Amino acid sequence: MKKKYILIASCADTIGIVRLVSDFFYQLGSTIVEASQYTDQGNQQFFMRWEFGPGIKDLPDIEVIKEKFQQIAKRFSMNWEIHNASIKPKILIAVSKYGHCLNDLLHKWSDEHFPGEIMGVISNHEKFRQKVEVYGLPYYHFPITKANKWEQEQRVLSIMKEKEVNLLVLARYMQILSPKMCEHLMGKAINIHHSFLPSFKGAKPYHQAFDRGVKVMGATAHYVTANLDEGPIIEQDVQRIEHFHKSTDMVSAGKNVEMIVLARAVQWHCQHRILLNGLKTVIFK
Repeated sequence: MKKKYILIASCADTIGIVRLVSDFFYQLGSTIVEASQYTDQGNQQFFMRWEFGPGIKDLPDIEVIKEKFQQIAKRFSMNWEIHNASIKPKILIAVSKYGHCLNDLLHKWSDEHFPGEIMGVISNHEKFRQKVEVYGLPYYHFPITKANKWEQEQRVLSIMKEKEVNLLVLARYMQILSPKMCEHLMGKAINIHHSFLPSFKGAKPYHQAFDRGVKVMGATAHYVTANLDEGPIIEQDVQRIEHFHKSTDMVSAGKNVEMIVLARAVQWHCQHRILLNGLKTVIFK
């Protein structure tokens, strides 16, 4: 398989960024497979994502490319990363008693085209052990109480370190992560919330939506922060609600939206398509 790499970068907007980066790839002898860039006019921040592969000559190893790119990155004070596109990011899934998002991700992972590599599942319940182990994945049962919360979170971090996990997916994991945990996982944990944020934060959002008589309901995938349900939003979707729908109907129907939204967010993260822009995200689809 030919080498293919992904560059993602952001910095203050100025003249000459694209020209110098283009020249860098030309001098490298590479071919640009995909190129996307965007300037946020509000805060004058520039964002880019370029996929590149071998062109007139084979590409050097990724560490050599990173070393060569340092000069451009330093000139523009970039936040940047270069990834090997053939290496799938490693994922750990956290779940509680609702398994629809877990089931969907496991099913998609069983397809070789899924862009991430699931390394295991953690839960504060035993409910899904058999289902997970059918896929040949480890299942970690970590019961959580107020007294042992940080201790259990440290066990999660330990597993992530041991297995070199790049992303923690909270697939309806009905536990609020501690501020320390959120700090450790900045930009590396995605949560699915069953409402169209910023509306109906916190517990029982479907029931909150029902009480307000909404005509559309939705789901939101976002990065986890210490502020509950306020992390940078990655993806959202909605569906219609009729006057005769009960709150239980909304819960049932909402599961489909949750699965779709979470799967998209995980896919884009694994493909290195998401860049943080303060409290927002830039997504090159």
